[in-house]
Amino acid sequence: MDENAENNGDQANNKAEETEENEGELSVDDLRAELEKIDIEVPEVEISEVHIQQEDAYAEFPMSYKENTNKEKLILAYAENFRRQYVHLYRDRKPLLLNPVNECGIEKFVSTTIRPTLLPFQELYGYDNCAEFVADYLEFQALDPPVDLPNQLVSPTTALKRQKGNSFDFATLLCSMLLGAGYDAYCVSGYATREICLMDQTRDICPLMKKKGELKSEEKKKEVRKYQVKPPKDLRSKFDLKMQARREAEEEAKAAERRKEEEARISELEKPKPDALHGLRIHCWVLVLSGKREVPDSFFIEPLTGNTYPTEDDKFLGIESVWNHQNYWVNMQDCSNGCKDLSFDLGDSAKWEYLLHSSEKPSLEIPDVEAELYEGLDDDEEEQEDERHLEMPPSWVHPILVTPKEYETRCPLGKKTILYKKARLEKFARYLLKDGMITKLSVYDDYELRNLLSVKEWFVNRQDKLELRVHNHRTGLITEYMQQGRLDCMKEHTYKSGSPGPETDRTMVFYDKARVDGLVKREETPTEMMEHFKDRDDFLYYRHVVFSKRMKKFGASTDANHRPILKITERFHRNKEKIAGEDVSECVFHISEDRIQLTFHCEDKRVTASTREFIKPPNANDKSQTITMTPDMTSTFQVDTTKKSPKNLYIYNMLVSLVEAEDQSVQAIRASEEEIKECLLERIREETVSELSISVYDTERNEKAKQHRKELERQQLEEKLRRQEQELDYLAPFLAQMGDPEKIARQQAFKLKEDCLADLKQRLIDKANLIQSRFEKETQELQKRQQWYQQNQVSMTKEDEEEYLAYCSEAMFRIHILELRLNRHKEMAPHKYMALEQKIRTDGRLSDYF
Repeated sequence: MDENAENNGDQANNKAEETEENEGELSVDDLRAELEKIDIEVPEVEISEVHIQQEDAYAEFPMSYKENTNKEKLILAYAENFRRQYVHLYRDRKPLLLNPVNECGIEKFVSTTIRPTLLPFQELYGYDNCAEFVADYLEFQALDPPVDLPNQLVSPTTALKRQKGNSFDFATLLCSMLLGAGYDAYCVSGYATREICLMDQTRDICPLMKKKGELKSEEKKKEVRKYQVKPPKDLRSKFDLKMQARREAEEEAKAAERRKEEEARISELEKPKPDALHGLRIHCWVLVLSGKREVPDSFFIEPLTGNTYPTEDDKFLGIESVWNHQNYWVNMQDCSNGCKDLSFDLGDSAKWEYLLHSSEKPSLEIPDVEAELYEGLDDDEEEQEDERHLEMPPSWVHPILVTPKEYETRCPLGKKTILYKKARLEKFARYLLKDGMITKLSVYDDYELRNLLSVKEWFVNRQDKLELRVHNHRTGLITEYMQQGRLDCMKEHTYKSGSPGPETDRTMVFYDKARVDGLVKREETPTEMMEHFKDRDDFLYYRHVVFSKRMKKFGASTDANHRPILKITERFHRNKEKIAGEDVSECVFHISEDRIQLTFHCEDKRVTASTREFIKPPNANDKSQTITMTPDMTSTFQVDTTKKSPKNLYIYNMLVSLVEAEDQSVQAIRASEEEIKECLLERIREETVSELSISVYDTERNEKAKQHRKELERQQLEEKLRRQEQELDYLAPFLAQMGDPEKIARQQAFKLKEDCLADLKQRLIDKANLIQSRFEKETQELQKRQQWYQQNQVSMTKEDEEEYLAYCSEAMFRIHILELRLNRHKEMAPHKYMALEQKIRTDGRLSDYF
């Protein structure tokens, strides 16, 4: 009865729930119907496309770019008042650049646009590298019109992002970097020549072509001694000497006149055309004052090219104003003579009018003694005045950031071309070209850059250690300069471009300390080879080989057919352990004549040296036979006649050793020839492959390091997932049903075990049923498709038949997979059940009851 009552109650509850659901559905349907009755019309609003574009463009900038703080508004008002007074007092002068708009169209004071920044690159700690980086990184855009100040001055961060700008953008970025590096730098607004304003360097000599100043050695004055031998009397005619000197002077004067005329003609040709806007072209550059960073003298930096100039240079025609991140100064000096007579003491208020009173530039006036006595009495008043002085607000520009990748790229798109006087300079980013070239200098003979004279190419990160290649197109010679680290220890290699193969004119210079044989230089021609050595144990320092024409042998390979050797000359340094008369200075092997000549070192207080000559016996080259020697096979010249002649055994041993030395020299020469061939083959392979070395710290380009990093990340992720799985508590849902008791009783432990195992069992059954249902579904679909095929087989096209076969193949594959999964699930289900039971028995919370 109770069970029937409970069943009736459950049925009643289910009906009530169904009724509530139906009512809920009805209410949702009614709500949808009511909402559909509401109809609204969106008004049409015309929105300017330009306004949308501006809002989208400004959205990427921070708020400091799009609005002014109270301090910035105050400094703008102060600058506007300063501008009005300046215009009222100096009506004939050009306007000042004080409050240009930034990239968001907001007025900003020029001093607040400078953001002192020290970039995290060691090379950018010097002013020259900073100037070179700015000149290479940005693309120049000329002012339009060239006689007016720019209406807009973008921030250094925007200039870096766009990689282009005018001279004011260049100078602002460079000044920010120099101030961050500790220099006393200022932006200068003034006037310059057309070549400076338009970055025209076609009349300038390339910096890479300028030779370093050679140190002139001072001539030593001859010491006048009291007792000295009188020079011999000059018996030549004084009249003839006088006439000869006059002729030489006339010829020298004519040559000097011709050189002067030629220089005048060339300077006239190179002279730029007259500029209608001379003195009116507005330009901005950087001034670096002496003092900080041990700068001895003040100088200018042209930010467009990165070149430095003295402040007296005539390319800069005048200055209107200068500014840094702290203050703004107006030039009050006469610039009719350019910048030559200008004083750059910014503390002198008579020559430079400042905007803010809180100028850090000290005055150079001598302090008054009486003023110093009363200085302490007015401290309070001065402090009050200082408090009323306006201070420069901080820069609104966000920190200047340059990533290592951007720093390596340097130039826009990684390459840049600069035209100089009779030269073209090309710069490339590292790893941009496959051969590792970063700089290429082409020198021409004419101003139109048509007749090529020479090409210099600089390389970095080459595995073959190639650093510089010079190709002289006049002589056809190519010289390659290598760094240390090559297996062949090559330092320089000079050869002709038309004949790069072996047995031609070439010169090889080696790092002698890295070679076992101490080879310093090897010079080769088609008929000769010279080798220079250093610090050898046998004191050899020179070897000269003379070859004859190679005889053609049919059936013999070219490598085995060596050039016949006619003569070998070897020279040795002095060996102090031997007597000078027995220490060989020069040994000449006349191989074609079977003669050997020896020249010994000169003895002390001797002018000539002893010599000895041998005639090789006929069987000297036959090692299986003993060398026979007769007295007529040797002849000698002895300087010291009183010295006893050596014994025959000594002379015989000398001959035997010379024959062995000749064989060793021939083997060394053949080894040198083989080494030359191997070096040339290796150079051809290196130039073909052009492999670049990549640092292990370069994770972007080093594939091995990248794969290793990815593998570590994968292992860390797997370890994290494994820990997360371990941290999951499989008993947590069942403990939550019991209210998470602090201590589990025996009865609760058995119930936990039964519930957990029952849950796993049910899940395993459900998974099997799911696989079974999918299997049956795929089977039914396949059967239906087969029945359709049987009915329509006669009228089917070839395409339909192919589609049917493809479907059957895919369906059978899916059915097979489902069958395998089901069988595997049936096999693994008992193991999983047993594993869970064992885990429950060994669990620390339940192990006491099992």
